[in-house]
Amino acid sequence: MDEPKAPVDQPAPEKKPLVTRRTVLAAAAAAGAGVAAARLIALANEPTFDRVPVTGTQGNKTGLDWVTPLGNEAARVSHLLRRTTFGASAEELDRAQADGYAKTVDRLLETKFVEPPVLAGADDASQDSPLNVGALQQWWIDWILASPTPFGERMTLFWHGHFTSDFRKVGNQYPFLYWQNLTWRKNALADLKTMLYGVTIDPAMLRYLDLGNSTAQSPNENYSRELMELFTMGPDAFTEDDVRAGAKALSGWREPRTQAMIDADVKRQQMRTGQAPKTTPKADTVKTGVYEAQRGYRGAAFAFLGESRVWNTDAVLDRILQQDATAPFIVRKLLTSFVSPTPSDPYVARLAAGYRASRYDTKALMRDILMSPEFTAADTYRALIKSPTELMINAAKALGDKTLSKLVAGQGMGMGQTLFDPPSVGGWPENESWVSSNTMLARANFVTAAVQGVKKLPSAGNAHNTQIDGVMSAQTLKLLNEAADDRRRWSILLASPEFQLK
Repeated sequence: MDEPKAPVDQPAPEKKPLVTRRTVLAAAAAAGAGVAAARLIALANEPTFDRVPVTGTQGNKTGLDWVTPLGNEAARVSHLLRRTTFGASAEELDRAQADGYAKTVDRLLETKFVEPPVLAGADDASQDSPLNVGALQQWWIDWILASPTPFGERMTLFWHGHFTSDFRKVGNQYPFLYWQNLTWRKNALADLKTMLYGVTIDPAMLRYLDLGNSTAQSPNENYSRELMELFTMGPDAFTEDDVRAGAKALSGWREPRTQAMIDADVKRQQMRTGQAPKTTPKADTVKTGVYEAQRGYRGAAFAFLGESRVWNTDAVLDRILQQDATAPFIVRKLLTSFVSPTPSDPYVARLAAGYRASRYDTKALMRDILMSPEFTAADTYRALIKSPTELMINAAKALGDKTLSKLVAGQGMGMGQTLFDPPSVGGWPENESWVSSNTMLARANFVTAAVQGVKKLPSAGNAHNTQIDGVMSAQTLKLLNEAADDRRRWSILLASPEFQLK
């Protein structure tokens, strides 16, 4: 018998260079622009096109390290709107440019967010008349495009991705997801304690993370864990004992019952048993969770996050807000959505100190962010990748056609973002996570459909300035100058790498 051979040491695999946002975007988005342009070659002839030469500040030979234009006030205003209002319509841009940067920031923050119109039938959703999730998604997209306070919708989208719930777990036999959207908008710039209390007793959240089924005798730990790990402090700021203690302290909440829900339950019981129930519960008059003391913890003091006392929901949230990790966690999450995928530790620490000093005033924090030198620093220009929702709304605004809302509502899935359906309790990963060959092709296909779907296109003669600050790569410059008509130029511009960024 042959002796077994000694194992041969394998050489360590060669380290491959990390794929960066720039290299991925250069390949994927440039390819997307090419796909869109190629598909449009077959379009019917358009009216005579005024071939205005496109000029702009170009960066190095890669075409993606652009020279920032943010030393210019007009460019700073456009940069602000791209990050806070899904871009801007022609009218919105004109107003903001006339007001200037500081006054526009004041208006965004100080104008009360306008509530959307009522979604017909949503408040009465039940087993007999389920909430139409497609209609809910369309309702919000319609309002994002129509709202006179688009910053409110941008903040609502941020919290929608942070305090997540999805329709698959929550279900459509309740109005809960509709109510949640209204709550996130109402509290979007409130102090963090107000927001966290609203999140904790939100009916959709009670159902999504099982707090509505949690009792002192059988506490459910899901919400307690995610409240600390994903919503406020991060994974290394608490212990498993804290999770168990938090679950016990937060127990006792249940979901509210509407009259429509009760009526549907009674009807089903009659169908099942042939008899009407002897008693039926009364409908709740609130659109939040309902606390039932007999289901909550009423025992002795115990420890939570290093403090021993008798706890309730208010006390739990106050204790979380006292933790050193909380302000930096929320600040960093906002910065990666509005400023940079890699905000510096000193930047985070400076803003976090102000946030805590303001007693977690989120409006004050957003002012600090938008007025910080880092927000308009050279290295933050085009440092972020637009989410699918941001990209599509921005394109619809640029094309000046609100009827594109139906196309917007139907195209998010292929790009990786369907409203009210996040991939996990952690929400949607941002920035480079949006980029793959499939999602970039989906973006290009959306642009093709959008441009084809607009009956009366606005002139594209100055769009390279209003939409991408006149700052572009040599490839984009060449494609725009070779475009034979407005339709082709809009297609190239909206599918370009530059337009994917903010």
